[in-house]
Amino acid sequence: MTVVRRRHATIASSPIQLVESHDSIGPIQEYDRRVAAGRLREDEHQRGIIQSLQHLHDELVHYRSRPVVHPTIETLKPAKSLFAWFGPKNAASVIQEIPSDLPRGLYLYGDVGSGKTMLMDLFYDTLPSAVKSKTRIHFHNFMQDVHKRLHRMKMEHGNDIDAVPFVAADIAEQASILCFDEFQCTDVADAMILRRLLESLMSHGVVLVTTSNRHPDELYKNGIQRQSFIPAINLLKARLHVINLDSPTDYRKIPRPPSGVYHTPLDSHAATHVEKWLRFLGDPEDPEPHPEIQKVWGREIHVPRVSGRCAWFTFQELIGRATGAADYIELMRSYDAFIVSDIPGMTFNERDLARRFITFIDAVYESHAKLVLTTAVPLTQLFISPTELHHSLKKDGALDKDLDNAESVTHAMQHMMEDMDGNIDQLKNSSLFSGDEERFAFARALSRLSEMSSREWVERGMGLENRGGKKEKNEWTKVRSRQMEDSM
Repeated sequence: MTVVRRRHATIASSPIQLVESHDSIGPIQEYDRRVAAGRLREDEHQRGIIQSLQHLHDELVHYRSRPVVHPTIETLKPAKSLFAWFGPKNAASVIQEIPSDLPRGLYLYGDVGSGKTMLMDLFYDTLPSAVKSKTRIHFHNFMQDVHKRLHRMKMEHGNDIDAVPFVAADIAEQASILCFDEFQCTDVADAMILRRLLESLMSHGVVLVTTSNRHPDELYKNGIQRQSFIPAINLLKARLHVINLDSPTDYRKIPRPPSGVYHTPLDSHAATHVEKWLRFLGDPEDPEPHPEIQKVWGREIHVPRVSGRCAWFTFQELIGRATGAADYIELMRSYDAFIVSDIPGMTFNERDLARRFITFIDAVYESHAKLVLTTAVPLTQLFISPTELHHSLKKDGALDKDLDNAESVTHAMQHMMEDMDGNIDQLKNSSLFSGDEERFAFARALSRLSEMSSREWVERGMGLENRGGKKEKNEWTKVRSRQMEDSM
C-alpha cells in the first residue's frame, strides 16, 4: 500500500495513478475482448450493467473537475448558531455546492459472487485519459485513514475544529475519481461523518464509484444513532446510480429490480434505466414493446409502447395532451405498471400540466400499480422550480434570514431536496400554493411517490421467491382486481 504525504494528512490507498488510457477502449469494449479471449463468459444481465459503466466512462471523457479550493482554518472553527432545518451554520460556507456538471457516480451492490470485483476492474482499468488521477481502495482502509487524518488536525488545531472539509479537499486534490471496494458502515464514528465527508468530496468535483453487498437503505441498519446516518443514505441515492448486480433468481426468470424506480437527470443513463425496468415489469418472454389502443367513453387512448402489462409513455405523450381522471382510470384497468420518461421540471405557472400529472400519480397509487420515472430534476423540484422555492421559503421565514448568500441558500436547499420524506410538511406550507386543496394535493403526490419507490411496493405481487412466490402473486392480483371492480 502506497502512502502519499501532503499537508496535514496522508492518504492510504493503492497508488494514486496518473491515467494513461485509450479513450476508445471502454468497459464494453474490454468486456468483449475478455469474452473473446475466454477470460469471461458472455452474460446478458451482466452486459446490461456494464453498459451503465460505459455511460459513465463516456461522460468522463468530456468532464473536467474544477480546481480544489481548501477551506481556511478560520472557517473550520465552531459555529455560533444553528440553522432551523439544516444543521451547523458554517456547513453551507465550508462545504460548497455540488457542481451541476458533476457526473453521477455508481453504487453497485450484490451478493458474494455477483461480479463486483470484475466490474470494478473493467471500469477502473479503462478510465479515459481526461481523468488525470484515480484511486482505488477498500472502503474500510479509506475510513481508517480519514480518521487518522482528522485526529492529526485536531491535535494541531484543537478538538473543536471541523476538520472534515479540509481532509476532503486534500483527498480531492490527489484523486478526481475515487473507487471504493466494499462500501459499508459498521462504526458509529464513520456514521457521524460520512454525509459531510462524501458531500465535501463531491463539492470538489470528485466522482465516486463503489461496490457493496447491501443496498444503501440497508447500510448500518441496526447501528447506534442510525438516524444520524440517514442523510448519508439520501446523498448516496441522490448522487449515485444505485444498481443491483444480482442475476435472475425468481421463477419468472426476470431480473431483480435494477435500480431505484426514479432516475434523475435525463442523461445518457436514462434510456438504459427505462430499458431495464421494461424488461423487469413487462413480458419476460417478449419484452419488445408494441402500440395498443384503449377506449374510454367512445374516445381512443393511444398507448405507444406496451410489453405485457406494462405501458410506457413519454411525459408529452401522456400529460402533454388533454387527459383526465377517466383516461387514467381506464389505463389502470388495462395495465399493472407504468413508465413515464422525459419528465421536465414544471413551475407553478404550468399548473395544468402539474395538476394532470398529480392526478395520474393518484390514479397509479390508488390502483396499487408500479411507477417508473425519468426526470430532468429531483422529485421535489418537479412542480416548483428552485428559484420559486427559494423565494417562497425566504418569504415564509423557513430559511435563516441571515442567508443572503445565494450559494449558501442553494447548498442548504440541496439537503432538503435529497430528503423528500423529511421535508414534505415544509414544502406544502409554502406560500406558492394558492389554497389548502392545492397544498394538500402537492404534499400527497410527493408522499405517494416516495412510498411507490420502496422495494416493498415494487416487488409486491411480482411473485418473487423471497417475497412469497406464486401464492403471494395470485393473492395480490385478486386484491387489485377487486379494487378495479370497485372503481368501475
